[in-house]
Amino acid sequence: MSEILSSHIYVSGRVQGVGYRDFAQRQAVSLHLNGYVRNLTDGRVELEVEGERGQIEQLIQALRRGPSRSKVTAVDATWAPTSRRFSDFSIRY
Repeated sequence: MSEILSSHIYVSGRVQGVGYRDFAQRQAVSLHLNGYVRNLTDGRVELEVEGERGQIEQLIQALRRGPSRSKVTAVDATWAPTSRRFSDFSIRY
């Protein structure tokens, strides 16, 4: 069985006002991940994700591409044991 982990991810660049949260949610749901995505006041996007490590790594690769109108300059992820706090993947406002 695959290891279930949590990852806290910050995405920098032109990632607000370009459909990035919707893109991130679609990717996470398609990979069967739980957690949330939200905009930060400093212009970054934050995600907290729980699931199989390989699925989270696939999400991180997708986040580096982003939707067509975005321009991602950095994706920073930290890993931790999961607390299994989430039952779905949501956009937070």
